[in-house]
Amino acid sequence: MLNALGLLKQRRFLPLFTTQFLGAFNDNLFKTSMVLFATYAVFNDPKMEANFNALATGLGILPFFLLSALAGQLADSHDKARIIRIVKTVEIGIMLLGATGLMVARAGHPSLGIGLMLGAVLCLGVHSTFFGPIKYAILPQHLPPGDVLGGTGLVEAGTYLAILLGTVTAGWIPIEGAAASVLIVAVIGWFSGRQVPPAPREGPPLKLDYNPFTASWRLISATLHIPRLFLAIIAISFFWTIGAVLIIVFPPLVKNVLTADERVASFVIAVFSVGVAIGSVVINSMLRGRISAKFSPASVIAMGGFVVLFSFLARNWTPAPPGQFYDWAGFIRQPGAVPVLATLLAIAITGGMFVVPLYAFLTTTVERDKTARTVAANNVVNSGAMTIGSILVIGITALGVTPENMLFLVAAMCLVSAWLAQKLHLACDDDANGCLPGLRH
Repeated sequence: MLNALGLLKQRRFLPLFTTQFLGAFNDNLFKTSMVLFATYAVFNDPKMEANFNALATGLGILPFFLLSALAGQLADSHDKARIIRIVKTVEIGIMLLGATGLMVARAGHPSLGIGLMLGAVLCLGVHSTFFGPIKYAILPQHLPPGDVLGGTGLVEAGTYLAILLGTVTAGWIPIEGAAASVLIVAVIGWFSGRQVPPAPREGPPLKLDYNPFTASWRLISATLHIPRLFLAIIAISFFWTIGAVLIIVFPPLVKNVLTADERVASFVIAVFSVGVAIGSVVINSMLRGRISAKFSPASVIAMGGFVVLFSFLARNWTPAPPGQFYDWAGFIRQPGAVPVLATLLAIAITGGMFVVPLYAFLTTTVERDKTARTVAANNVVNSGAMTIGSILVIGITALGVTPENMLFLVAAMCLVSAWLAQKLHLACDDDANGCLPGLRH
């Protein structure tokens, strides 16, 4: 990964990295500001808080399920850099809608404000759906084969560092500052997106299918019949379902179990983000640039173990006095604070070590003119799995299951992910080409 840092000096990579970084920062600054405002200033019911977070998560995921097939077709049939410029222009309008929602809610009209904010979340999902296939599919087009894993790791690490900064910032600035910031960052991202070098279509022209259901079915059918891609996509889907459940559970857990304020809540989410970035760097160093699922099973099993440990730590937490929340200073003074944060970091590091090599599989084991559609197929399956996870959270919460108990479900899902990753490892690493059947050497 240290060698891969040299890519940040090159125009073929830096503008894409910057655009993705700013987009991830902005997305999480807005969403975290919205969730924290709703959790701490609007709702006063743990079930309502969890349901709102699940609804927001579901709305953000829905466009991936409906539009990923079209997004993949467009990315494989048009200049990817041109699509980036269009998407970043639209982001400015979306953030204007979201900023308006924040200010309306702050002015004392929470119902209307939350409606506008949820509308912005849905639109951000559309935005990410069309940008998602490009950020991975463009890498094999701009980078030599030996740099693809490093580039993928940098994109993942940069994304999670951006999530870290966006999440922490949301916990420390007022709503007015968040509304202004998301607009400013969107404009900066528009300028950086215009610097991405051209990435024209490779391969024969495509006839676009605009029907989201038939297009998705054809896309999935054309991808999942390939065993290595099926296993990689299903394993990634389980990982992001785990991530969706954790992100939904964290804010209510911090408020109602750890009894800490919104700044602590934003920091807890941020710790998870930076941990995935660290895991991305660590796994690239361990694999030394080779695309392999060798360490993925052990990584996600370790992740499940740390999730169980986190549940036990939460159960033994000493809550703040009734009607009060720990601020950052009060939280960190608690005897269990360091173990809680260290366990969260460990969950995220092992998660990053699990998922990064699997993304590299998607962009290096198919022909270049199919990479965006492969990533799009992954997004369709991921979004379906994450939507199921969000619905599951709502249903389990309605049954009275507490967040710390819900973590056991997450641990069980880690075991399934490990099984899938092991099957992928056995299927690919037994091949002398490491699942690269003459496509990219």
